[in-house]
Amino acid sequence: MFISQNWVTGLLRHTNPGWSVTPEELDAGFIRVGFETEGYAPIPETTGKLVLGRVESIEELTEFKKPIRHCMVNVGQANGTGELQSIICGARNFVEGSTVVVSLPGAVLPGNFAISARETYGRMSAGMICSAAELGMTDKQNPGIITLDSSVGEPGDDAREILGLSDTVFEVNITPDRGYALSARGLTRELASAFNLQFSDPAQLSVAVPAATGELLGVELREETKARRFGVRKVSGIDASAETPFWMQRELMLCGQRPVNLPTDITNYVMMLLGQPMHAFDAAKIQGNLVVRNAREGETLVTLDDVKRTLHSEDVVICDDTGIQSLAGVMGGSTSEISETTTDVYFEAANWDPITVARTSRRHKLSSEASRRFERGVDPAIVQIALDLACKYLVEYAGGTISTEQTLIGDVPKMPTITMPVSRPSDIAGVEYSRETVVSRLEEVGCTVEVSSCGAKLEVTPPTWRSDLTMSADLVEEVLRLEGLEDIPSIVPMAPAGRGLSQSQLRRRAIGHALAYSGYAEILPTPFIANDVFDIWGLADDDYRRRVVTVQNPLEADHAILGTTLLPSMLEALKRNISRGQKHVQLFGLQQVAIARGDGVSPMPSVASRPDADTIVELLESLPEQPLYVATVGSGNLQLEGPWGQGSAYDFAEAIESARIVARAADVELEVENAECLPWHPGRCAALKVGEKIVGYAGELHPQVLERMGLPARTCAMELNISALPFAPSLPAPVLSAFPALLQDLALVVDEAIPAEFVRKAVAAWAGELLEHVELFDVYRSDALGENKKSLAFSLRFRAQDRTLTDEECNTARLAAADAAHKAFGAEMR
Repeated sequence: MFISQNWVTGLLRHTNPGWSVTPEELDAGFIRVGFETEGYAPIPETTGKLVLGRVESIEELTEFKKPIRHCMVNVGQANGTGELQSIICGARNFVEGSTVVVSLPGAVLPGNFAISARETYGRMSAGMICSAAELGMTDKQNPGIITLDSSVGEPGDDAREILGLSDTVFEVNITPDRGYALSARGLTRELASAFNLQFSDPAQLSVAVPAATGELLGVELREETKARRFGVRKVSGIDASAETPFWMQRELMLCGQRPVNLPTDITNYVMMLLGQPMHAFDAAKIQGNLVVRNAREGETLVTLDDVKRTLHSEDVVICDDTGIQSLAGVMGGSTSEISETTTDVYFEAANWDPITVARTSRRHKLSSEASRRFERGVDPAIVQIALDLACKYLVEYAGGTISTEQTLIGDVPKMPTITMPVSRPSDIAGVEYSRETVVSRLEEVGCTVEVSSCGAKLEVTPPTWRSDLTMSADLVEEVLRLEGLEDIPSIVPMAPAGRGLSQSQLRRRAIGHALAYSGYAEILPTPFIANDVFDIWGLADDDYRRRVVTVQNPLEADHAILGTTLLPSMLEALKRNISRGQKHVQLFGLQQVAIARGDGVSPMPSVASRPDADTIVELLESLPEQPLYVATVGSGNLQLEGPWGQGSAYDFAEAIESARIVARAADVELEVENAECLPWHPGRCAALKVGEKIVGYAGELHPQVLERMGLPARTCAMELNISALPFAPSLPAPVLSAFPALLQDLALVVDEAIPAEFVRKAVAAWAGELLEHVELFDVYRSDALGENKKSLAFSLRFRAQDRTLTDEECNTARLAAADAAHKAFGAEMR
């Protein structure tokens, strides 16, 4: 909101005589009570002689294409001679005898516009009769020049002080929850708190107008509109040619408003002063009574901006017997606007529903000063004072008579009382505030405060203009804001003992670190996957990965489902990297997936009240399962080619190893066995098991899937359900042996079809308790071994806790393991 410094400080000086403030101090005051200022700037300076003048004669020059007037203006002794000043002017809103503002030769107006004497239109023009725009008071072009009441001064007097050019305009950023501050009334109340001044509420002023004794006209205020109050008052017999006094025009222009005509300017001034938007109707154009209702779908209205608007059934309109006259809370209609012949005026003030006004404003892309205030909340208690003040100003400056009849429907709603412990602000801020401080600060913002008999609790009733104060937290904020947020110390609280990362958080961090340290680059997989990805993979219709959750408003129509697997997003990221020249890529991602339960549709209970227990259970049960998955994808070389030799490809064994990296980080024992699962290659796919439960798959992806997705051949991937991994039991730390290990090798010849992992498990099971570790280190194939035979070489490490082992002990254990492998698989020692 734009507002002049002189206006707000002038209102405060009524109750604080002699108080003054610099623009810098005023800006700091706004900030101190929680308002941001977008900046402030003085009215641009005019140098040289700027004086009052009285127009003594006007000669109309009709021989030119546009109307031109040759004026003789009395500027007193300001020109050094006392003679009348000859000035050419094109404006039409002044007459002989008007008091105007004149810039004499030598003056320099804003924009470095120098005034000089020169001949133009066949006459000498020695000066300029000024408009407000030319003096930098508004950036909106007003075709008329400034006319003043003759009582403001004599010709030749300096006009700067009279016009108030030594002023500064502030742009205050009002937050949506503090709509009351979109007025001089609201801002001066806040500044009074900022500077510890007495505040006199303009809405409490006594306005000398006739008391309302009867109903002015019938008004039907329908409940569907959600309007709380509606009032109308009439002024009859005004002077239609009366102009808005310059002091009012000045405040409107500095607030960013364009003066229009006296009745309209009065409504805008009252709005800027009190925060109550109003509308002025030409009473002669209103037929019959008024009806305030919702518009019928498809009705039209030409608003004051000359735009024909098609209305929605939620729009609220004001109608008379002839049709719609106004779009309530937003803008009036053109059929009943004030004109040059208006002599009778209806002033309307109301309190509209904020949400309805906001929706109407956005629906029609029509943001007005009125809608900005109504959608943030307007004080319902000032409808009467706004009507009275508007009538007073109109009669004062245009004559006429205020009707003793008035229509006012609706009561001021009662504000709810909030109970708050006195110590609540202190507990929140960590700063001690006395009871007297808390009470006085709440009373400053207009609250009524009652202290309980024990003195520990407050019963606080907010004022009608603070609809944003609904709970104790709001009251705490007011106390802290007015006491000064800068006075609250910035002390980092000490974390309570015994807290930290949970087991699942520690495990997730360990897995991420382990994969990153192993050379994988982390990405954040998008939760949305392509609608047809599972068709590309060729998944069966009953595959659990097809249990997807569909997004109602997707960012992309072809990516409208939540992933039940990370692989689609991971492979898209891999493809994107490869397409940009990164041929050798290994990526990993840690992310939740979403697996639908039931039909995947959640109930939509009413938001008017809290759902009952059964509905809450139904809501929770309808939410998808969201286990944590880890996935790796890789393509190209793991070891790059170079002077050191040939590179090594990233193959299915590396994908399986990435699963083992995850298992080691999670401290679980992972078993690997052959499997078939799309999108992996059926001959190069491994099931990852913990115990008897499959928790994931790893290996080389199916060639057809890779071809359809445009990925390189031999691309490999791994995916594992971290949430399915058990947590390692909290056992005592292992005891390390001080005795040396003894290593022995065991080579076994088995059929080609027997998995090496099966043989390794048999060796580990039968080598005895002294066996510390067994690992496959070589697979050998030769015709000498026999047809479809292979040799598996295992490294066995033995160790005892209490002694150094002998070769005989270890050899006995090794032979026992070989014998077990022979019985189980027909294995022969080499």
